Amino acid sequence: MSISRRDFLKTAATSSAVLAVGPALLNSKAFAADDILVGGIHDLSGGLDLYGKPMADALILAAEEINEGGGLLGRQIKLITQDPQSNMQQYTQIAQKMALGDKVAVVQGGMTSSSREVIRPVLHKAGTLYFYNTQYEGGVCDRNTFCTGATPAQNLASAIPEAIARFGKTIYVVAADYNYGQIISEWVKKYAKEHGGAVVAVEFFPLDVSEFGPTIQKIQAAAPNLVFSALVGGAHVSFYRQWAGAGLNKKIPLVSSTFSHGQEQKVLSADEGNGIVTFASYFETIDTPANKAFLARWHKRFGDDYPVVTEFASNTYQGMHLWAKAVTQAGATDRMKVIEALETGLSFDGPSGKVTIDPQTHHVKVDARMAETENQTFKILKQWDQQASTDTQAVCNLIDNPDTNEQFVIKP
Repeated sequence: MSISRRDFLKTAATSSAVLAVGPALLNSKAFAADDILVGGIHDLSGGLDLYGKPMADALILAAEEINEGGGLLGRQIKLITQDPQSNMQQYTQIAQKMALGDKVAVVQGGMTSSSREVIRPVLHKAGTLYFYNTQYEGGVCDRNTFCTGATPAQNLASAIPEAIARFGKTIYVVAADYNYGQIISEWVKKYAKEHGGAVVAVEFFPLDVSEFGPTIQKIQAAAPNLVFSALVGGAHVSFYRQWAGAGLNKKIPLVSSTFSHGQEQKVLSADEGNGIVTFASYFETIDTPANKAFLARWHKRFGDDYPVVTEFASNTYQGMHLWAKAVTQAGATDRMKVIEALETGLSFDGPSGKVTIDPQTHHVKVDARMAETENQTFKILKQWDQQASTDTQAVCNLIDNPDTNEQFVIKP
């Protein structure tokens, strides 16, 4: 049974809604003097809230686990979480407040690449460590920033040739109209060409677009072997519903690098979502003891009716534990000492599998997976172990050039 977007958001994160008002209540008596403050900037409202709420809950779960284990260096973690409302100006203001006013030890947050690129310079200048925990287009090279989500070389390098082998060589791309969608579409072209395929058309859509009828007609006329979707946000879920309404979900395979990140499979009915193929590092259906234990803890904390735990939630949970492990190894929360600990190639065995920091790029090695939507969940079809961010490695070497501070646009 499908659920409405409103019902999903109401169910997904009661605890996150509580945290959203936390900063307004923050005062000198709110935390003990020796508490370690951690900032979380996640969208709890606005067009990206489908992504932000599970990420905020993942941060809660990880912090509580660390505290229940005795904290860090004999001190407790206290979260300061604030909702930027999917607004870039709010992101900037919140990052400044957390870094300069609250003086948090680390910020975990951001969803879109545009949100990251307004947070990152603020935190770099302030000397506040930053973890960005979502899949993105690659190229960030900043010693102050650690990226725990997959880049194109870690998922599309496997996804596109696999899709061509299964479905055919001609691809129609629909993508969100910002740097992620624009750059990802170029990677799809590259990998398609390398494996005997071709992209026949690309269309970009602003995040607030929800009408896709004309595009669906164009796709019908083009008759590609498959459609590749890099659509993002609550409004874009309408594409999948309209696609099914036109009967094309029974005719043209649909492959995506973003489907499931916003729990689309739960918002859609089973009939609307069945058959969509997606690529990610994490799915709830990963059959490992680590993931089963993680999900048991999650549902104990947030309830058995929690709709779905996402890849971005898994990344956030793992990002928080990587930072905590580095603090323990460093014996301090000092930013440079923690960075140096992370740069030893520190690893964490999490729900998505083993994640290991690459000292050269501050990205992580991850397992990549292919899954098919089946009755509002995912059936894992294939796995590629320990994929490295080779695209970012080609432009970023923080070992040789530690003062680098930019996002390179990687030319596919």
